[in-house]
Amino acid sequence: MISLMLFVTTAFISFIFAPVVIALTLGLARLFGLYTTVQEGTCHVYVLFGNVIGVISEPGFHFLPARLGAAAFIVRLLGERKVLDMRLNQRYLRSQPVNSEEGAPMGIGVWYEMAISDPVAYLFRNTDPEGSLAANVSNAVVRTLSNMPLAEMLENRHAMSQAVRAEVSPKSMEWGYRLGSVYVRKVHFRDAGMIRQIEAKVVNRLRQVTSAILQDGANQVSIITSTAERQAAIAFAQAQAIRPQILGKALNAINTDREVAEALFTILETQNLIESGAKVTLIPRLNESSLLPDLLAATPPANHSARSQPAG
Repeated sequence: MISLMLFVTTAFISFIFAPVVIALTLGLARLFGLYTTVQEGTCHVYVLFGNVIGVISEPGFHFLPARLGAAAFIVRLLGERKVLDMRLNQRYLRSQPVNSEEGAPMGIGVWYEMAISDPVAYLFRNTDPEGSLAANVSNAVVRTLSNMPLAEMLENRHAMSQAVRAEVSPKSMEWGYRLGSVYVRKVHFRDAGMIRQIEAKVVNRLRQVTSAILQDGANQVSIITSTAERQAAIAFAQAQAIRPQILGKALNAINTDREVAEALFTILETQNLIESGAKVTLIPRLNESSLLPDLLAATPPANHSARSQPAG
């Protein structure tokens, strides 16, 4: 039982203090220069008594005495280790002032990439490499892009970007910087009055274009409408011209059958009588000799009534 408690106590103490002991041991090993770990995209520069004794840019674990010699044991105590970020960086310079060949005040926005290519030159040849590179890019924009024709400045940005990059690259290499892509991202007018004038001209031009588009559409619609009306008139005239021929063929076909022809003309005659509004007297089909007396008997005797009136 006592052995078990002793084992549990020892295990608990080991579990608590073992990470601390390991961390202290590794920290002392790094302090005395036994090893170092370089992260991806970084670089370690070791400086002892003002001299660079080693540069490690490969990521991973490194045994320092094998890379730096005996100086590795005192470089962290008496010297300095500088950790540099070697990844690609970007920066944008807004509205760099230039003048066109016509004298228009213009502003140019330049975007560029940069990365450290020489860690030693980056640390010791310039106290502010990044600021100096930005100033160099700004000066290159003014030197290379001033007095360009305005139309070329507004349209040909690729050539402008190449000109700035060619101007800046040699000097940036001296400072340990590798200049990546350079791109003229924006070209704009710096004079507010000129901007308003250009906006007014653009608005007027857009109105003219819109009016022209609407007028062209109305003309197209008129052409289509007139064309349709003309074609319809032609079709009606053709139909009017061939109508007698069609009716004649139809009547000839009807006259081939006598009964059908009589029925048709009877119907047409009856229809005309009905549409004319005339009074129609229907007479029963009887013998003519018997019909006349009936008609005479039904006629009122006009002379007889006149004769029956007393005189004066």
